[in-house]
Amino acid sequence: MASLSRRGFLGLTGALAASFGLPHSMLAEALAAPLTPGEGATTLQQTIRQVNIGNRQYRTLVAAPGEPYLTRVDLTGQDPSPARAARRRSIAYLGHTSDLHIMDAQSPARLEPVSEFSTTLVPGNFRPQETLTVYVQAAMVKAIADAAFSPVTGAPLAALLNTGDMADMLSNKELRWYIDVFDGTPVTPNTGKAGEYEGVQAWEEAAYAYHPDDPTNDPFGAYGFPKVPGLLTAAVSQEVKSGGLPVPWYTVFGNHDTVYSGVFGTDEAVRNLATGEQKPYAFPALAGSYFRGMTTDTSPLTRGFRALEQQFGFNTGFKRVTGDTSRKLLVSEDFMKAHFETTAMPGPVGHGFTQQNLDTGQTFWSTDIGPNLRVFGLDTCNQVVGADGAVPQNQFDWLKTGLGQALQEKKLAIVLSHHNSLTLENTAQNLLSPGEPLIHADQFIDMLLEFPNMIAWLNGHTHINTIQAHPSKVGPGGFWEITTASCIDYPQQQQLVEIVDNRDGTLSLFSTVLDHASPPSWRQGDLSPTGLASLSREFASNDWVEDPLMRRGSPPDRNTEMLIKAPFDMSMISDADLEKTNAQRKATILANQKGAVT
Repeated sequence: MASLSRRGFLGLTGALAASFGLPHSMLAEALAAPLTPGEGATTLQQTIRQVNIGNRQYRTLVAAPGEPYLTRVDLTGQDPSPARAARRRSIAYLGHTSDLHIMDAQSPARLEPVSEFSTTLVPGNFRPQETLTVYVQAAMVKAIADAAFSPVTGAPLAALLNTGDMADMLSNKELRWYIDVFDGTPVTPNTGKAGEYEGVQAWEEAAYAYHPDDPTNDPFGAYGFPKVPGLLTAAVSQEVKSGGLPVPWYTVFGNHDTVYSGVFGTDEAVRNLATGEQKPYAFPALAGSYFRGMTTDTSPLTRGFRALEQQFGFNTGFKRVTGDTSRKLLVSEDFMKAHFETTAMPGPVGHGFTQQNLDTGQTFWSTDIGPNLRVFGLDTCNQVVGADGAVPQNQFDWLKTGLGQALQEKKLAIVLSHHNSLTLENTAQNLLSPGEPLIHADQFIDMLLEFPNMIAWLNGHTHINTIQAHPSKVGPGGFWEITTASCIDYPQQQQLVEIVDNRDGTLSLFSTVLDHASPPSWRQGDLSPTGLASLSREFASNDWVEDPLMRRGSPPDRNTEMLIKAPFDMSMISDADLEKTNAQRKATILANQKGAVT
């Protein structure tokens, strides 16, 4: 297949240099360089492992050897051609993030006191690394930027696809921080009083919490958690500069972006609690102001009285904190609107959502990433109750029509959703569309299998690296479901996904697991931004409620080459067209890097 001519190269270089404001000579040199596998740090070169493993024993982390790609032929049933490596060409190289769970750990509306009653009633109600989430996200952005060129083909990153659970507790401030970190806007992760942490980790009365200044008398001390004096002040005082993503990014709703704590509805009492000056540290106080208010105290008079109790301290089990209106809780349109308050680079404005979404309230979207790939962003989240999800009938019908149109146009298709096939089972009816059928996993997968161009379903929610093959029921074919882990629970990993044409009637999907760019081993006393990200990973590896090692997934769920039958003749995509696409993507990365520097 013909490559780009010299005249075509010069014309393309000039147009891109003018469009992105880049020096012509610098861009020409970059575009003329052949594609070679990128050297950015991934788990191909180095992994991170626990030093010691034992019951009630605190575990530190160290660097360990990398993991090569494992080849999976679940959908082709035969060994791939050894010659494919010499023939392959990249169609699209993508980043995939999910479940960042950005936390305003000082918000009065957090559910930490539930731990006083039960550590499992509301999973994740308290983690010792809660003040460090913005630092982890910034370190992950750095890792993605460092891996901007594929470790397989050298192709430039085209886009980042994000599959939800950004704002952990439905907080406007949490949402703002996550957008700013992706955009490269500096963030100081603090609300309330400037430079001072006000919350359960500093209060002796909250005996269930980790107290880094002295954990001797709390459960974390019993498990060997170290003293880290100054941690809380450092966490809320430092400005975090991520540098921003080098490519456009797109997002969908997660259950934590939809309902309170990803599970519950909200009422006036909890909304007042979020922005007010009273923070509960004891379970009875929290239950009295929130859980009881949601169940039995439904009258306006009672709700109003509860608001006065919260604001003026008539309840026991509360401490006074600095109120902050930026902590207000979101409603669904807030999530979409916030994505229009963004920087022009890396873009796009809306990050998948369009003006039509704002005008109609529709919470799902589609977009093309280059000329050969269409991405469908779904909203599988239940707006009433429950952590798990489903696909409403109107969204199901829209997606089915869209996949058919993409097939006619000879475009590969990827579906994004927060929920995966194990968690697409919620039956609670949407109050805005009562009686609308809800599509669950089996029916949804059967529909996706009708379209041979549907090659991958990217999702999250379970915080576990998982790759599942969904084979066609009528012969060779099917699609791959790729679930990434989270940035809050161990191993705090995300992933890179590349679509490669093997030029033999098959495609390969390469999944590469990515650790965030912070030291594998935390050094005592290192409270720098990267040190705090490293410490967060170490804390997460010491979760005694869940099994942290399980979340890594098995080897076939991590660095993997997944074979799939090509849905149509891939030779219709010329080498020249791919060179143009890659030139555009490389120029985008260079322009964003230049913007981050200046």
